[in-house]
Amino acid sequence: MADSLAEPDHANCAPPQSRAVAARFAALSHPARIEILRHLSASRSCCCREVVDHLDLAQSTVSQHLKILVEAGLVRFQSDRQRSRYEVDRAALADVSASLTALVNSCCSGR
Repeated sequence: MADSLAEPDHANCAPPQSRAVAARFAALSHPARIEILRHLSASRSCCCREVVDHLDLAQSTVSQHLKILVEAGLVRFQSDRQRSRYEVDRAALADVSASLTALVNSCCSGR
């Protein structure tokens, strides 16, 4: 059953840059993660508990979403004694914007 959820073999033939962009887009594909990014953007950094309080989601749910955002390189994680601190990687988010703009321009320039 897990095999049916795996990416098809032909996905690995895409250039590494395209796979990285796709991973970042995938990380942005959930509304809760968009809200987490918005909340993190409004402050320099914050801990998971602050995000939980803001979004009214279970701590485990927020932790999982933060993990996905960190793995995609959109959020930076820093251990701060007993709490972990998270902050938006603004350069990475700007790269996502530039990648989407380039994709739209390349797809629509031939009209």
